[in-house]
Formats: sequence, C-alpha cells, structure tokens
Amino acid sequence: MRNFKKSYKRPRMAWNSQQIADTHALMQRYGLRRRRELLRAQAVVRDFRARARQLIAQRDPERERILIAKLQKLGFLAATPGSTATLDDVLALTVNSILDRRLETLVHKRGMATSALHARQIIAHGHIAVAGRRTKFPSYLVAVDEEQTIAWYGKELTVALAPSPPAPPADALEAAADASEAAEAKEA
Repeated sequence: MRNFKKSYKRPRMAWNSQQIADTHALMQRYGLRRRRELLRAQAVVRDFRARARQLIAQRDPERERILIAKLQKLGFLAATPGSTATLDDVLALTVNSILDRRLETLVHKRGMATSALHARQIIAHGHIAVAGRRTKFPSYLVAVDEEQTIAWYGKELTVALAPSPPAPPADALEAAADASEAAEAKEA
C-alpha cells in the first residue's frame, strides 16, 4: 500500500495577523476553498526555488537548462523567443505564478465562468475538458501548450456575465412600504 505524505508545510507562526490577511486575500482572489491548497502552491514554489539554489551551487548547466525548460513548459516562466530565462528568474517565482496556472483560474479568465468559485464548480461537475479529456480537478496545473485546448465537455453551459440578484417577493415589498409609512407617521 502506498504511503501518503503531506504535500505542504504549515507556516511557523500560525497566528500572524498579516500572514492571515494575505492568505485570505489570495484565497478570495483565486477562489480557493481551503488553506491547504495555498500551502501546496507555496510548497511547489519552495521546491523549485530550492532546486535553483542547489543548481547555483553545483554549476551544472545541463540540469539548469532542464529545470528552466520545465518551468517554461508549465508557464511559470515566460518563454518568449529571444529572451533567456536564468536561475534568478526561478528564484523570483511567486505563489501567484503557480495559482495563475491552475485550471480554475484559467477557466475564469477565459470567461467560461462568472467567478473563480463558479469555475471550480463547473470543473468539479465535469463540464470542462483539457485536450479533449474531462478534467474534474480545479487544481490541475495547465501547461502552456494545453491552454488553448480548454473547452466545454459535452454540452456548453450558458454563462450570464452579470447575474442579477433575485427579486424580492411582492408581499415583502408591500410590508417594507407599510413599515416605512408607519415609521413616518410615528415621527410626525
């Protein structure tokens, strides 16, 4: 049987108010449901940065090239022709660069969902396919060459870009009007 281990590391100071606020802001922005998802993304960044620090110490150009090519394929580093990425670019990676490559973020940015949470829901329900295959994991890291293959799986859902809030019932409007008239009569 496989021995499962944690894929993240908890912060040293659990009750740092600034860290809690930053975590909450990132979770709101990217539609994350659990803090564990953010901790996993931070672990990915930490691992890539640790590998870059090792390669700086070892001075192995072949392994440097492999690491940079992998990060460019995943879209964490810019792969524009004419510009060469270095290990300094790897050391400058942030959690945002990882979270921007998640499937739920890309579905939301492409306008297939009204919010990040809506994107998460339609992915979990199996309405999104990557490269023609149904993907039910919002945390799936989309490679650059797969980004153009994100599509609806089966029937396309209609997405209203600006959903309106539901209208209150008519009797609730009448009761509110009666209450405001009664308040005005009491003041007079």
